[in-house]
Amino acid sequence: MDDAQQNEPNTLVAWVVGLATALAIAIALIFSFVGAFGSGKAAPAPAPAAEQQAPVVVLVEVDQPPPLATGDGIPALVKFHFETGKAELPAGAEGQVGMLVEYLKSAPEGRLGISGFHDKTGDAAANRELAKDRALATRAMLVTAGAPADRLILVRPQETEGGVDDAEARRVEVYPTR
Repeated sequence: MDDAQQNEPNTLVAWVVGLATALAIAIALIFSFVGAFGSGKAAPAPAPAAEQQAPVVVLVEVDQPPPLATGDGIPALVKFHFETGKAELPAGAEGQVGMLVEYLKSAPEGRLGISGFHDKTGDAAANRELAKDRALATRAMLVTAGAPADRLILVRPQETEGGVDDAEARRVEVYPTR
C-alpha cells in the first residue's frame, strides 16, 4: 500500500466535513436573509436613547473621611448601629435619612460621606468586608430615598474600639461633607 492509498480515508473525511460546513453556512445565510427581508413585517422601532442604556454612576470611594460640613441648613451626622455580624439596616433607618436627602436636593454642591466601622475582634478581612457591606446597604437606602448616587462618597472601612458599647464599633455614619 502506497502513501496515496493510506491518505484516501483522511481525504474522504476532510471532503465530508468541508461539505457539511459549507451546507451549514448556506442554510444559516438563507434563514438570516428570509428573517430579515422575507417576513413582511416592519422592523421594530429602536428604543429611545433613555431606555437603551442606563447612566453609569461611578462609586466614589476614598481612604480618609472628607471634612464634615457644618453651618446653617446643614444636617447633623446620622449613625446607624448594626447587629453583630449583620449588614441589614436597623428598623426605622429609612426615617432618619429624610433630612440628608433634602439637604442634597436643596444644596447642589452638597455631598454626603458614608463611613462604615468595625471592631478588632475576629478576622480583620471579614470585618472590613462587613463594614463595607453595611456602608453599601446604607448607600443603597439613600439612593432609594432620592439621593443622587454621584454625590455620595463611600469611605473605606474604618476600625474603631467599641468602648463601653460594642454597638458603637458596628456603625455606619452618614454626614454632610465639604
